[in-house]
Amino acid sequence: MRELDELLLEYLEERYPLADDDEKAAFQALLALADPELHGYLLQRQTPTEEPIANVIEQIRSRTLS
Repeated sequence: MRELDELLLEYLEERYPLADDDEKAAFQALLALADPELHGYLLQRQTPTEEPIANVIEQIRSRTLS
């Protein structure tokens, strides 16, 4: 899905350079997820059980609401 790719790219370009090492590791873990799981998180159809990943998802989603 192109829209989800754009969300991830926007985060990568704007937030990732400012993130601490833990947040960067969580984003990398997010990218390692299977596509259906990643899409479910970004579209709020699923909730991540790992707090660091949930925090990154919230960062990504909050950028779309601004």
